[in-house]
Amino acid sequence: MVWYDGFVITKRVFMREKVLYEIQKNFPLTKRPFRDIATNLNCSEDEIIDILQEEKRKGIIRQISAIFDTKKLGYKSSLVAFKIDKSDIDQAVSILNSHPGISHNYERNHDFNIWFTLAVPQDSMLGLDNTIKLLSELTGAKEYIALPTLKLFKIAVKLDTTGKVSKKESIKKRVFKDIQIEDIHKKVIKYAQNDIEITKEPFEKIIKEIGITYDEFFKILQDLKDSGAMRRFAAILNHRKAGFNANAMVVWDIDEDIAVEVGQKIAKYSAVSHCYLRPKYDNWPYNIFSMVHGKTKEQTDAIVKEIESEIKYNENQYLYSSREFKKVRVKYYTEDMLEWEKKMVNKG
Repeated sequence: MVWYDGFVITKRVFMREKVLYEIQKNFPLTKRPFRDIATNLNCSEDEIIDILQEEKRKGIIRQISAIFDTKKLGYKSSLVAFKIDKSDIDQAVSILNSHPGISHNYERNHDFNIWFTLAVPQDSMLGLDNTIKLLSELTGAKEYIALPTLKLFKIAVKLDTTGKVSKKESIKKRVFKDIQIEDIHKKVIKYAQNDIEITKEPFEKIIKEIGITYDEFFKILQDLKDSGAMRRFAAILNHRKAGFNANAMVVWDIDEDIAVEVGQKIAKYSAVSHCYLRPKYDNWPYNIFSMVHGKTKEQTDAIVKEIESEIKYNENQYLYSSREFKKVRVKYYTEDMLEWEKKMVNKG
């Protein structure tokens, strides 16, 4: 009986790892997605729902939703780094986190210690550059750098919960179709960007509120995906709670003539979720940015050491996050950002 209990526990843990990896990678856009996942994994729909509801309660699953491409929806965005005095960090974070377009905000081990991503809509009163300038004034930043994406090599957060994923993966170049974002697309985006309920028919409320059929809803999502406006529909995990406790932003000083080639090599590593080419400055010589995920600092460092052995670079830095202040999805086509601007513009 003890052996049997041990087997049941082991089987559930194994299934949990498979499910968590699967929903990061291939979430079915169907009426009963958890039934489809169950079929693929040779188990029951109720078992899948039970596992996912438990992982959601634990905070391991942050959200299951559509993930959209900021640029293709007409927004302008940038990674930004501020130098903030330690004594001013709490107040600065409060100001930064109040902006609806800031989705990620971390403290990292560098003189540029506060790192955040910022997106603003086309109809922003301030625009991207002036928003960054205003935020720097409001927070008392001593210095800042704006680091927009010049070239995207990879963006795909798929934490290897199974321990069986290959060390490297092929990066396929996608060809996107043209799309004109119309009111119906915006309406679907407003709903699809929200966390779904883990129920047998998680999209039922959405289609009823929009007033369309399942077929129409899934076709619009597919059109958005084919155009690149929707990157994917997937689960986002809480890295630390999922066991990935050492996530480093590794920045590289790469000669401009080989930067694209090197960025493509780094992006092939499965442990690398994000890889970008960004601008260099006199006070910032690093142009390739890569996010590397590991369960321990030793594991992450070993992955970076292997990358170092394969590429030509001048210098690099491992920027580990010491504190996470904010990690959410940007809400598109809402009035929140314009309301923030109206409220804060006179405080600069």
